[in-house]
Amino acid sequence: MRIRVPLGIILLWALVALLAPVLPLSPNAIDLPHILTSGSPDEWLGYDDLGRPIFDRLLVGARTSFLVAVAVVGISLIIGSLLGTVGAYVGGWLDLILVRVIDVFLAFPGILLAIALAGVMGPGIDNVVIALSVVSWVGYARLARAQVLSMKERDHVHAAVAIGTPPPQIITRHLLPLISAPLIVEASFGVASVVIGEAGLSFLGLGVQPPAASWGSMIRDGTRYMLVAPHMVVAPGLALMGVVLAMNVLGDRLRDWLDVRSHPRKTVGRVSDAVLPLLIGGRGPG
Repeated sequence: MRIRVPLGIILLWALVALLAPVLPLSPNAIDLPHILTSGSPDEWLGYDDLGRPIFDRLLVGARTSFLVAVAVVGISLIIGSLLGTVGAYVGGWLDLILVRVIDVFLAFPGILLAIALAGVMGPGIDNVVIALSVVSWVGYARLARAQVLSMKERDHVHAAVAIGTPPPQIITRHLLPLISAPLIVEASFGVASVVIGEAGLSFLGLGVQPPAASWGSMIRDGTRYMLVAPHMVVAPGLALMGVVLAMNVLGDRLRDWLDVRSHPRKTVGRVSDAVLPLLIGGRGPG
């Protein structure tokens, strides 16, 4: 039951993002008589400083954050997982270089490095995706490397090596499937981080440019009218908080669900229920 609420929020967010282009929205329509009005029967979230409907801009901003999150997490997950897996499995100088590169990236706060990259490349959604991907792959590479260092010593991997299985096949068939669960959990938390990162870059003017809508730019525009029109900040702020909170809760639930160590007693109980009748009846498994 507890997973349904965050999952419902994420699915609603994704649905709105996908349907935003076909919905009858007018995010850039200017209505001067309604400038900074808080709410009305026609627009219950009110209007911004240019008389544009906040509700329409909120839905279009959801599409922006969704597309950036999917692109950044997808790129970072693929690149980071492959680099971490290959480096840990091959070892030697390749793994040493990977570790040093990860240490260099971890020495800088991720958001500051993303701001610096976006500032050099210039504003725009494409540059936001590149900047956030450059700083996001490190977490996946670090996690994949740590998992593979333990997985490659298992018996089935040694058996695959003994029969002459090529290293690429060992990585794709015997290692990556085993480390997919923690990577999926990391990706769920990564979506929340990317949404915050995109909003932060847009807040600073380094993200999507006007008149395109973004939750971060909506919050930036609303900060100038906090005392007279707080709804300009409250609406995108609550949307941002809801999505990030839902992704974090969903990540916690996925971690508990995918981690077999979190249910040891249930597993032992099921095994005992199946084995005890055989022992009591005097019949062994053979």
